[in-house]
Amino acid sequence: MKKIGFLTALCLGIVGLVLFTGCKGSEKSDGASAAPTGKIDYPVKTDATLRYWGEMSNSVAANFTNLGETSYGKAWQEKTGIKVEFLHPPAGGANEQFNLLVASNEMPDIMDRDWLNTYPGGPQKAIEDGVIIRLNDIIDKYAPNLKAALAVHPEWDRMVKTDKGDYYAFPFLRGDEILCIYRGPMIRKDWLDDLNLSVPETYDEWYTALKAFKTQKGAAAPLSMISITAINIDFMFGYGIDRNFYVGDDGKAHYGSAEEAFRDYLAMMNQWYKEGLLDPDFATVTIQQVTAKMTSGVTGASCGGLGGQMGTWTNTARASDPGFELTAAPYPVRNKGDKPTMIFVDNAYSGPFSAAITSSCKNPELAARLLDWNYGPEGTLFNNFGVEGVSYTMIDGKPIYTDLIMKNPNGWSLAQSIGAYARAAYGGPFIQNLGYFEQYMALPEQKNGPRIWKIDDPYKHKMPPITPTSEESSELGRIMSEVTTYADEMLVKFVLGTEPLSNWDNYVTTIKKMGINRAVEIQNAALTRFKTR
Repeated sequence: MKKIGFLTALCLGIVGLVLFTGCKGSEKSDGASAAPTGKIDYPVKTDATLRYWGEMSNSVAANFTNLGETSYGKAWQEKTGIKVEFLHPPAGGANEQFNLLVASNEMPDIMDRDWLNTYPGGPQKAIEDGVIIRLNDIIDKYAPNLKAALAVHPEWDRMVKTDKGDYYAFPFLRGDEILCIYRGPMIRKDWLDDLNLSVPETYDEWYTALKAFKTQKGAAAPLSMISITAINIDFMFGYGIDRNFYVGDDGKAHYGSAEEAFRDYLAMMNQWYKEGLLDPDFATVTIQQVTAKMTSGVTGASCGGLGGQMGTWTNTARASDPGFELTAAPYPVRNKGDKPTMIFVDNAYSGPFSAAITSSCKNPELAARLLDWNYGPEGTLFNNFGVEGVSYTMIDGKPIYTDLIMKNPNGWSLAQSIGAYARAAYGGPFIQNLGYFEQYMALPEQKNGPRIWKIDDPYKHKMPPITPTSEESSELGRIMSEVTTYADEMLVKFVLGTEPLSNWDNYVTTIKKMGINRAVEIQNAALTRFKTR
């Protein structure tokens, strides 16, 4: 049998590669302190089969009908010794099938889902409802690799349990802060060079650049962002707020859409819209339409992800315009010399791709052993890079994807190639490694993006993964459903100018009548409990 553990020699050789540098407040470790007290023997000797339910990533579904058909699915079973029957809902039907499975009380053994954000009442309610089991004793006895990782990273440990201290799932964790910063403002660098303009840092410099794009480059929609979401988030941080809930300088929860700074931001967006700098279709534009505009010269700036937007747009546009070049731009500020204090950043744990053991599971120990293998050194390499000698090789101590991945003979995209052998390109119950990102982001401008967007303390104003009580969640959901619908409608009207900003006070009064102050109270209560976990 092959012994799997955090052996000292192995830790010194690869732990720096395979994980322990987490997103928020992490300290690097050689892994020696992470050694579990017990050893796990793999492959496990068992004839049992576990049923594993979860959505298929689009990058996998493009070429396979079941995760068990992939090299990843086959190798995971081989290496752990545990047979797995993979079950997947139809595309777009995950919520409906999940509800039916829960109602039937005959759930699969493991369900891969965003338990933090999608279960009514939150993960604690899922435990209380008897849908999933509390994992504290299970992790203590049968998950030494995950237990060791959480011991090294107390900030992760705080995120992946409820206020009552209950662990509820094997989490997807991002193992480096860079992995948590993957979207932001981007602009045509080749156009800026032609116009003898620098990459903009302030809103005034953005205005100058967008004006030049319109008048001198013929851009009909100089700035186009995917739906109103990007307007809500990416461009407004320079006003010191997030449109939704965020942590203020006072350490308390705030709702940005009801604050005066948001009014100032909307005034600027209205000005840009009136002057034709903002896409006239900003309220309804789709990702496909933004792609078409960006790659055809209609648009010169946007906000988006490094892979799906910057990479896709660059590769598409260069087929007809070899000089096309996008660059990440710092999050804009109001005054020259100011530094951004807020950016888009994910928590190391944000909820999706979390594998919970259901109350229907007859062998939770075996399920834990299957999942915990992913958090050890071998499992980490496997989930990020696949099988050594096939999808990656070790070069100078680093796992490097082979040409099978980087130059797939079937013509698959890089995400599809990785998805056949590993889960790094989408997510799952494991710790994502920075080495994946450095190879997945093939273009230098993609690699540079997070370093351009990064700020000294990106989490100062970020709401952590709090867990309101089931009663709070119900009340919060009711309030925010009404508030969000109204705020979205009004944002569009304010930017279009069909609703004058002189009516701002009436807008705030209406949101208060809908219960936003109570919603903030709930968020603050949950935030306080989170801080004392």
